[in-house]
Formats: sequence, structure tokens, C-alpha cells
Amino acid sequence: MKLTRRQALLLGANALGIGALGLHQLGKHLEWMERASVLTMKATDYSDKLVDLLLGGMKELGFNQKSVGQKSILLKPNFVEPSAASVHCNTHPQFVRAVAECFLRMDAKAVIIGEGPGLSTDTRAVVEASGLPPYLDDKRLSFVDLNCDDIVLRPNVTKYTKLAELYLPNKVMSADIVVSLPKMKTHHIAGVTLAMKNLFGVMPGIVYGWPKNLLHFAGIPGAILDITAAVKPHLSIIDGIMGMDGLGPLMGKPKRANVIVMGRNPVAVDATACRLMAINPSDIPYLLVASGTLGPIKAKHIEQRGEKLAKLVTKFARPPKRADGEDKQV
Repeated sequence: MKLTRRQALLLGANALGIGALGLHQLGKHLEWMERASVLTMKATDYSDKLVDLLLGGMKELGFNQKSVGQKSILLKPNFVEPSAASVHCNTHPQFVRAVAECFLRMDAKAVIIGEGPGLSTDTRAVVEASGLPPYLDDKRLSFVDLNCDDIVLRPNVTKYTKLAELYLPNKVMSADIVVSLPKMKTHHIAGVTLAMKNLFGVMPGIVYGWPKNLLHFAGIPGAILDITAAVKPHLSIIDGIMGMDGLGPLMGKPKRANVIVMGRNPVAVDATACRLMAINPSDIPYLLVASGTLGPIKAKHIEQRGEKLAKLVTKFARPPKRADGEDKQV
């Protein structure tokens, strides 16, 4: 596959480091980009019906007993606010448990739920307040604090930021299947916080600080891209049943969207979620740069499965634009 002139210009203009990336590695990114089926499903509540709904969607995307059996699964929810009442801030615990149950039914060896909250150094308190512990009632389920997990060092091959290396949790990098489980929200810096932005929470606080200060200094949009390229989640499932709009990821208002979005490529998943939020994916700086390098954002390049998007669109209020321009930095 050849890069378009626009893609090449974006790569050069944003110092993405093709020379360091190498043709072989670049080829892997382009191959990953091509897998871009996205499934959208209507869901109105967090009930026991979620398991069957999610299981059907996952199977349609190729996850089954043959591909999942005896593999280790790492689920990365978004627990940013230490309160079970903040269902619009956090991935709903029953949503997390339903996804875990799907993998267990497909004979996964183990399911690990991992999170590294950026605002609190007490991960246990955040998780307990989120309402998750009652759902961890299976010996095949466990939780790991990604802020303090053993670390593996990986070169930053994409160079969207100037970070030479990335320190990543061993539990994430050693898992057979990594799943991003974000909440559908707007974000006052990134524009939206979906499957890609959710991966910020895998970065260990013992290295990057709270709230991941070193990544903020490096530039949030660029860091989102570098982290996504390094982790390469195998599946992204967005909890859009109850989301948040306005001044997210904490100070926004609850926004009911009644939707689940899932797919193998997080760029395509986020682009589709943006359309469901009535947001142009090209208006999100990191998605615009990711287009054609980490995944597609144009509708014509994404195979939409499930419900038609037009039936599920809910307009989300955008956060006010930042005067310092940080929301455009890549």
C-alpha cells in the first residue's frame, strides 16, 4: 500500500519519524489500519441482557472459543472518578463484568481488569468506589493496579512526541488480548476521550506521575498516538449507554446515547463514535493525524456493521475551546 501525498505530508509535518519506524514496522501499521470493521448496537440499560448482546457482537468480529480459548485477557476500563454514582464518568462496572463474562464463556484462561487512575494515587479506593468489586466474584477474574505494575521498556517507534521510550505495564504487554473499555465522553483537551485516549490509563504513575504529568508535558494528542501504536489493543468496546458531554472528562453532564461501539481498530472505532456523537472525526487533531497511518477515519474506509449510524446519533455538546491551544497540539 502506498501513502497518499496528504498522509506523507502529515507524517513529515508532525515529525512522525518514518526513518526510525522502518519500512517493515510501517508495513505492520498499515496492515493493522486495514482491519476496520466497526459494529454499532443499541443498548438502553446495564442489565443481564448485556452479556448476550456483547457476546453476539464480539463473535461477529471474530472473537470465539477458537481464537480466545486459553488466552489471557486484559480489560482496560475508564475509572477516573472515585464514585459509583458517577455512571457518566466511569465505565459502568456491570459493563466491565459483562465483557469479562463474554471472554470467560469463550474459555479464556484468565481475565485481568487493569487501570491506572491519573487523578488519585489510591487506586484501590477508586476501584472500590467505582462499584466494581462485587463483580469480581469469579476466581478467574482479578484486578491489577497499572500505576504500580512491573514495567517493560519499549522504544517509541512512531515519535508523535519526543519521548524516546515508553514505560509500559508488564500485565498489558504480556496479555494475549488487550481490550480498551472506555466511556463515551468529550474531553476539554483531546476533544473526545474514547478507545485511544482511554489507553492513557495504562501508563504507570510511578513513572509518569499524577495525572500522568510527563505525558501532558509531551503533548496529550501526540502521546495518545504513541501509546496506541505501542499497545495496539486487539479490541475496543465503548460504553455509550450513558455518556458525558460538555466539560469532560470529569465536569461534564450525563448524556444518554444508548449505544455500544466495538471494533478491532481503535482509530476506526473512535471515528465511528465521533459520528454517533455528531462530531466530525477530522475535527479531533489526533484522529486526523492517525488517519491513514494507525487507522481509517473516513466513513468510506470503515465497514459499518450492526445498526445504521443515522438511527443512533445523539448530539454531544463540545467542551469550550482552550485559549492556550493545547487541544490542537500534536
